[in-house]
Amino acid sequence: MLRTIDISQGSYSARQLRGIVPRGHQSVDSMLDTVRPIVEDIARRGAEAALEYGEKFDGIRPPSLKVPREVCDKAAADLAPDLRAALNTAIGRVRAVHEAQRPDDVTVTLAPGATVTQKFVPISRVGLYVPGGKAVYPSSVIMNVVPAQAAGVEHLVVASPPQKDNGGYPHPTVLAVCSLLGVDEVWAVGGAQAVALLAYGDEGLEPVDMITGPGNIFVTAAKRLVRSVVGIDAEAGPTEIAVLADSTADPTQVAYDLISQAEHDVMAASVLITDSPELARAVDEKVEELYTVTLNHERVAEALTGEQSAIVVTADLEQSIATADAYAAEHLEVHTRDAAEVASRITNAGAVFVGPYAPVPLGDYAAGSNHVLPTSGSARYSSGLSTLTFLKHVDVIDYTAEAMEEIADDVIRLSVEERLPAHGEAITARRGDN
Repeated sequence: MLRTIDISQGSYSARQLRGIVPRGHQSVDSMLDTVRPIVEDIARRGAEAALEYGEKFDGIRPPSLKVPREVCDKAAADLAPDLRAALNTAIGRVRAVHEAQRPDDVTVTLAPGATVTQKFVPISRVGLYVPGGKAVYPSSVIMNVVPAQAAGVEHLVVASPPQKDNGGYPHPTVLAVCSLLGVDEVWAVGGAQAVALLAYGDEGLEPVDMITGPGNIFVTAAKRLVRSVVGIDAEAGPTEIAVLADSTADPTQVAYDLISQAEHDVMAASVLITDSPELARAVDEKVEELYTVTLNHERVAEALTGEQSAIVVTADLEQSIATADAYAAEHLEVHTRDAAEVASRITNAGAVFVGPYAPVPLGDYAAGSNHVLPTSGSARYSSGLSTLTFLKHVDVIDYTAEAMEEIADDVIRLSVEERLPAHGEAITARRGDN
């Protein structure tokens, strides 16, 4: 079912491997001309325009764009007890990890009376986008809200598409988690129009300073268009999993993990990287056997047979590791002998899942880590959502007259070298002999 790419007979550079390992192609550029008029219209007309686009694309106009708090609280009250317990467990674990990420301010004393302090300040107001559509994503509420709260963000807005089946409000489980987390501002708006409204605001709807959260290509295009107005976390592409495995891996477990990621979207990527041809054949057979049992088997089949999914057969473990690093997967599972040691050698991945008992779905929900991760190879240079995403650092420079005098001549020399003499004169004007 999965096509096979055999690189075991060759030696390849990182550049070559990036071209060999399969990856789907989603062109955000191609969507900009479609999305730009929506963003510009909402910048001009605000909420009314957003509601009109919501009615057009989602088929429903919510009773109010701001979801009343009592609607969220009722959704929480209506949760089944076992679901409430599962959500609270996930919230607790994600909070424990993200509160531990909060850095302390750092002060460096360079000389008597000369200090530089790096202090961490939370973003004031953040918009958190939670998708709708093919699935329900209460986990995305947790993964966005909890790190923002851990960072100390004071004002949070969750935006999620209105739903016909919920009277024009977002999905009740999404609203319930907002209530459990104490989010008191929820907007019933989705897609590109949500991103634009978060960025520009309207009367009674304050704009945000930063927008985070995953979404489809229209959401991603809108985030690109507003990134000069607000900060964004990343431009998320289709989700992806790579499994780095050797002959010790269980083919049934690997097959289920590839299938589980493929059910997200027809563009989802599932890639097995292995130096065992026997495992490659066994996994492919298991995928063919098992994929039909899932509710979303048609979506799974399209994803697994797409250009973005494949089995890559390598010469040995070293080539497997090099291939995984070149691919820089959003999610990387390691199913090998000494899996922890192999995982420690990986440098490019959004998150690394070690051994047979740490599958990706654990991280999707309740491992404690964040599931908003870099895609499309961007794990080579960026990180997933965390508490740090919602913090900015500010340098505070504090010098006495004596401390400035100690360094004054060096600053003046450097200003002369750069032909910016007024910089040096600003120092001279403060010297005691002037």
